[in-house]
Formats: sequence, C-alpha cells, structure tokens
Amino acid sequence: MKVICSTLNAKYIHTNLAIRFLKAYAAPEFDIILKEYTIKDPVMNIVSDLHQQKPDVIGFSCYIWNIEETLKVVNMLKKIDPSLIIVLGGPEVSYDTREWMEKHSEIDFIVMGEGEQTFKQLLTELNTNKNIENVHGVAYRDNGNLASTPQRNKLDLKELPSPFRFPEDIPQLGKRVTYIETSRGCPFSCQFCLSSIEVGVRYFDRERIKEDIRYLMANGAKTIKFVDRTFNISRSYAMEMFRFLIDEHLPGTVFQFEITADIMRPEVIEFLNQEAPKGLFRFEIGVQSTNDYTNELVRRKQNFEKLKRTVTMVKDGGKIDQHLDLIAGLPEEDYASFRKTFNDVFEMRPEELQLGFLKMLRGTGVRIRAAEHDYVYMDHSPYEILSNNVLSFDDIVKIKQVEDVLEKYWNDHRMDHTVEYLVTHVFPSPFDFFQDFGSYWDEQGWSRIGHQLEDLFRRLHSFLVKRAVPNLDVISGLMKYDYLKHHKYKPRKPWWEAGLEKSERSKIYKRISETPQLLGPEFLKLELDEKELYKHTMLELLSFDLTKYFLNGEIDHQSSGLLAYFDPTNLETILFPFKI
Repeated sequence: MKVICSTLNAKYIHTNLAIRFLKAYAAPEFDIILKEYTIKDPVMNIVSDLHQQKPDVIGFSCYIWNIEETLKVVNMLKKIDPSLIIVLGGPEVSYDTREWMEKHSEIDFIVMGEGEQTFKQLLTELNTNKNIENVHGVAYRDNGNLASTPQRNKLDLKELPSPFRFPEDIPQLGKRVTYIETSRGCPFSCQFCLSSIEVGVRYFDRERIKEDIRYLMANGAKTIKFVDRTFNISRSYAMEMFRFLIDEHLPGTVFQFEITADIMRPEVIEFLNQEAPKGLFRFEIGVQSTNDYTNELVRRKQNFEKLKRTVTMVKDGGKIDQHLDLIAGLPEEDYASFRKTFNDVFEMRPEELQLGFLKMLRGTGVRIRAAEHDYVYMDHSPYEILSNNVLSFDDIVKIKQVEDVLEKYWNDHRMDHTVEYLVTHVFPSPFDFFQDFGSYWDEQGWSRIGHQLEDLFRRLHSFLVKRAVPNLDVISGLMKYDYLKHHKYKPRKPWWEAGLEKSERSKIYKRISETPQLLGPEFLKLELDEKELYKHTMLELLSFDLTKYFLNGEIDHQSSGLLAYFDPTNLETILFPFKI
C-alpha cells in the first residue's frame, strides 16, 4: 500500500512537523512519502504531482490557513480517482467531524486529535482486515452512515521516534524554518486557544531532544523554532535547555520560543543577559489584552506588571529580540479599551508588535459561547470576527488600518528614530499616530498597491504635511537619517529634493577634505581623499543639532550637517553628524 502524507504550508520556508511524526511512527511497517506544498501553489500543480505518485492513501494535515485550498485539492483528486482513500487530520478538522464529512463526501476518514498511533492503526486496518471500528480516534463512513470511535489515551511522548532523521530533509534544513516540539499541552485555559482543551503538559525525553538539536545543527539548520505553547512553564527545564543551547549552538543558528513572560523569574533573565550571545534567542510573547475583565472572561491569568518587568529586563539586556502579540476583538474589549491595550504594550517598545484579530476556532470556548457576546464571524476559515456587542465592523476596519502601517513602519524598523519622535512628541499616543496615518493610507488607496522604500518615506511625509504637524523640519531630518542608515549603496534618487546647491556642497566637501577631524576619529580612520568623498558619500544639511538630539533628546535649532559614507568594501553605511 502506497501512502503519502501531505500538507500545504503558509510559506515555502515553513516545514510541517506533524507529517514527519506520522512518518516516523508508521515505520517500519509503512514507508510514508512526504509531500509539502504552499497555499500559493496552483491547485492543478499540486493535484498533478500527487496523482503521478499513484498513491493508495493520502493523508492531509489541516489548519485554518490551508483548509480551503486543501479541500480543493482533495475534491479534484477524488474526481480523478474515486478509489483513492483520503484521510484528513490536524486541529482544523479534529472538531465538528460530522459537519466536515457531511459537507465533503470526498473525505473518507478524519483522524481526531493526536494522530501518530491512530493513523498507523488506521493504515494497518486498511491494509488488512478493514475493521475500522477497532481504530481509536477516527471518524469514518460505515455503509453510508457516519460513525466515529472514542479518542485514545494520550501518548507517552518519550516513546515517540524522532521526526528529524529523514535523509530527504537534509538539503532543505539551511533554507527553511525547522520546528521542534519538546512538550505538548498547556497549563493555561485561554478560551480562544485550542491548547486550552488539553489538560496538563507532557514532555518528550530531554536527552533525545538535545540529540535531535545537535543533529539538526550539524546538518545545516539555521532557524529552529520551538512550538511548545509555554516553553518556560518549568523553570528547571527551561534553564537546562537554555544552558545547553548556549553551550552547544553553532554560529548563525537562531532559536525561537513562545514564552509566558509574567512567570519568568528575574534570575532567569539575568542569566540570559549575561550568558546568551546576542541574536541566539528570540522570544514570542502573547500579551493579547491588558484589560483585566477581558482576560477574566477568557480565563486568561496574566500579571501585566510582571510581564512588563520581564520584557523590560530582556530589552535592557540587548541580547534577545521580542515579538509581542495582541488580539483585537476579545470579549468586552471595545475600541477605547483596545487603544489602551495597544499603548500599554507599545510603551515597552518591542522589536515586533503583531496586531491580530480574534479567530473563532472550532472547539474553543469563545466559539462555543459566541452568542453571549453577540459575535458575528466568518463561516469559513480563518473564522475571523466581524463584530461583537462592543466592537462594530467599522471599529475592526479602523484597527486593521493600524495593523497595516504598524507592520510597515514599526515592525520592519525602517525609520525607528522618526516613529519614536512622532509617537513621543507629536501625536497624543502611539495608537493615535498609527490610527491617523493608517486611515490616511487607506483613504489614498495605498493599501491596494505596492511600494518601494522611497514610497514609504514620501507617503509618510505627505501625511505629515497634510496634518501640518509642528517641527516638520526636524521630522524630515530624522527621516533622512533613517533612510540613509538602511542603504548599502549610495541611493541614486532619494525621496527628498536636494537641499544644497552644487557650489555649497563643494565648499563643505572641501572643508571636510582639509579638516577631516571635524567629523571625529572614526571618520579620520577612513582616510578618504576628495575624490572618494564625492564618489562614496552623500551630504545633507539639517535644521537642528542631530548629535545633541541623540545624546539627550533635546531639539537645538542650530544647523548641522550629515555625511553618509557608503563603504564599497563592506557594503555598509556609516553616518557622521557634524557641526556646520
């Protein structure tokens, strides 16, 4: 019997851990072929590739991001070969199985919940006696009727074979994100999350996990993401793994974790700040809301002051980038409350702030009790909310405008100094800046067209002109600084009009060439002659003292100069503010 396990990933760089566990567990009785695609791949291409393998059984791993495209693939495969056995599994189809099978006759089986043992047992029955009623945790068709069996007890994770030892994976390890699982389950009961359904936390064997990580690094893995819902629930376990990764990591490797920040002890952070190399770790922290009543309604226990302490200590350490998540649309959090949540979290200046919208996932408490808060949401994946009793669809549209510019202007870090000035000195709050600009962005139709780097600067500048903000000359100077800072090469056509006449520029270049010490010791080391100055630098005048601003945040309206040197050898830009 020829068996394929397949999935459609959100992006090419992603890999699917679930189908690798299925393959490892089914061996040696079944030699499963793995086939991964993306949701952007043409359905016909996926169907053609799978059909050419001539399989007897295909199992698909299903999630909210791929279910729509997966069903298209399944439908076409079944039309081409009605004898092909289609098995679905994964979090998206583990709930409401009757509904899935009634609506989609092409689905033969659904594996519910933890799939390794169930899928192997199903394959065994299909290959032998076909007594499906003996398989635990499966929905199936019995002479035209829908049937299901009770789910089995949870697996002993220490007995699961490694999902990482397949030779065909090795060539891709350096190009894609590798996901690793060291535990299953979550100790918390957040009602918007599927992890709340499983009680307790189970761990894999620690030493085997370490061997897997050694193997992955030795074979070129660069980005390893732990999918544990709360990596630091056990302080001793987290410390042991952090120590191991610090001691044995290979250069260029990055490890990502989902942590619960308010339970992280200060001594753990101090250890990381002292011992971890910069860039080795990356933390993802779900804040979701700072509204205590909202958190209580979704049974989310969170001490925001302790969370803030953790995020601040990590940020002050300068070693670990942090990605913080918010969810708009949680129960009883209206627009004003979400504005406060956003500002509370942005105050910590995380490297990334992701603004998401509540998804009413099948099986979760918020979906089961949706009527209590008048939730209206999409019937299809990703089941995103459209409104509730305190948040209108118009409010959601406005928050989506915030999300759009937040991604472009904060998370991409193209103009940190500019945004910092705007949210601190110009607008009432960070949220108000992103909301006002996001609304303007949407009104101009820019959300429907592409953009180059220069466009982002021009569009922000046009918004600020339209708003007639004070100190626009200062903001323009900071924008120029941010723009030049991120260029490897001398830009041919910057976003602003040249502010210096050719004769003035020549005078300043001549002065710099004759007295290079004006720009400081680092500039002196470059030993640039006049020809190199013209060829590899850009010169701009600013209306304020940039050096003083960076030192103490003070705006001194004295003209200063800014020289950008584009190093042709190292492909990096060095900026030199100087007094005129």
